[in-house]
Order: sequence, then C-alpha cells, then structure tokens
Amino acid sequence: MDQNSNEILREFPNLFRQYKDGRIERFIGTEITPTGTDQLTGVQSKDITINADTGVGARLYLPPNATPSQKFPLLIYIHGGAFCICSPFSLGYNRHANNIAAAANVVVFSVHYRLAPEHPLPIAYDDTWEAIQWISESSDPWLKDHADYNVVFFAGDSAGANLAHNMAMRGASEGFGALKLQGIVLIHPFFGNDEKDELVEYLYPSYGGFNDPKIHAAKDPNLSSLGVGRVLVFVAEKDFLRERGRSYYEAVKKSGWNGEAEMVETEGEGHVFHLYEPAKEKSVNLVKQFASYMTQIEKDVRSSSSL
Repeated sequence: MDQNSNEILREFPNLFRQYKDGRIERFIGTEITPTGTDQLTGVQSKDITINADTGVGARLYLPPNATPSQKFPLLIYIHGGAFCICSPFSLGYNRHANNIAAAANVVVFSVHYRLAPEHPLPIAYDDTWEAIQWISESSDPWLKDHADYNVVFFAGDSAGANLAHNMAMRGASEGFGALKLQGIVLIHPFFGNDEKDELVEYLYPSYGGFNDPKIHAAKDPNLSSLGVGRVLVFVAEKDFLRERGRSYYEAVKKSGWNGEAEMVETEGEGHVFHLYEPAKEKSVNLVKQFASYMTQIEKDVRSSSSL
C-alpha cells in the first residue's frame, strides 16, 4: 500500500474526510436501509435507476392500501446533508419518507443525486433536474398508475431545500414537462449569508461568491419568477440556519413574486430535529403540518378543476 494513501487532504468535522489519494470517508449517513413494506406505516418502497452511467436514481414510496387505479399527489423529495453526506437510503430519510407518504397519502419520489466533493457542485443540481425530467417520460408502473402529475410538490431539508428551491427556479424558465408544480416545502433550508463559507467553497469550485443565486437565493434578481404559486418554509428556534430560512421567506415575499408564502417556526428545537427523533411530539407535528399543507393544496386544485 502507498504510504501516502492515508494522508488527509481536507477534513470537515461531522461530515467527511478526504484523503490525498481521492478516497472519501463519510462520518454519517452511509447506511442503506432496505426497501419493502414499512411495518409502522404500511408504505411500500422500491429503488429505481434513472441513469446507469452516473448512478442517479430514486427511492419510490407508495401509500398504504393503494388500489390498482388510485391516483395520489406526487411529492419529489430531495434529501439534505450539506451536499456531501446522506442519501434517500439513510435511516432518517427513509423513515421520514415513509411517514410523509402515509400522513399525506402521497407518492414520494426521493431523489438519489451524486455527492460532493468527488462530484462537485453544481452536479447535485443537474442530477436532481435530470431525475425530475425523467419522471415525465417514465413508464414505471407506480408512477404511471398512481402519481397524479397535476398535483406535484417539491420538498427538501437543509441542502435539499436549497435544491428544491433551485428546481422551482429552473422549471420557471425550462418548464416542468408533464408535471404541474403546485407547491414547495423547505424544511430548515440552507442558503448562504454574508459570511465566508469554507465548505461551500470546497464543494463548489465554480461558486460565484455572495451573488451566486444557487447559494444566495435572497439576492437572486430573478427571484420573483419562482415557478410555483405556494411556498411553505419551516424553521426551528435553535437551528443555526434559522435566520437564513427567515431571510429567504422575507425575500420571496418582497420580490414581487405572485404567490403565497407561509412560515412555521418550531420552538426549542434544532436543525432537522425531526429526522433524529421522529417519534417526539414536535416531530410528529411537523409531519402533520407538512401533510396538511399538501392535502389542502390538493383539495384546492381539485375543486378549481371541477368548476
């Protein structure tokens, strides 16, 4: 073995270590939970491949007791993890997807995108967009038979919330294909502020600085063109990203965007607390609020289409 193989190039505590030989050692989020029927919720799941060359794919979730021709809203969920850790197969994300599929009665499409630093940003953005485009043309029976493309939501937490916002922005200019986006839900979103961020600079070599719209959405001159009519932002009182989520919410409202934005704050909790302790009351309430938000929009869409 090369004696230099264990030399560390860079380390970000609690996230990953990169060695000089190119290896990446991730500290959390590497577990792979199995697919199947979830014992607690009755939700079924399976994995699908979108691009065999890159490994881009998704984990798909079907609500319990779905009849053969029953249609449900489609939730495209984008996991967090600072763009560099976790996946749809990680325990917390798999559990969260099961819970939201059951609570909201939605089909969940949880995107598996490539992680930085070995796949530097903006690859995660392009992978996620590729997955969204793929849905429109997919012949997968769960999507074809059970997903209602007229009622579609994007959602994510932390870095995944950033990706969800950017997908709504990209769709405003490029279109969403067969999908009709009705709302986005951003849980404890990551956006940049006016302080230097060494992690972003490391993961995103072409980062454009404080005016880069992917990271600094509040400064995007095109924010008013956000390609959706409803936005829900969750923040948490003790989250280190709390003020960034609030700033995003205020920027969207003041941008001239013609839509309806809401913000919900959870007292006494930190960043993505619902993933770590899903059974606690405040976590259950977050899922209920997330689910009821989508359910109400679904009702609004169906009532307006029947007029």
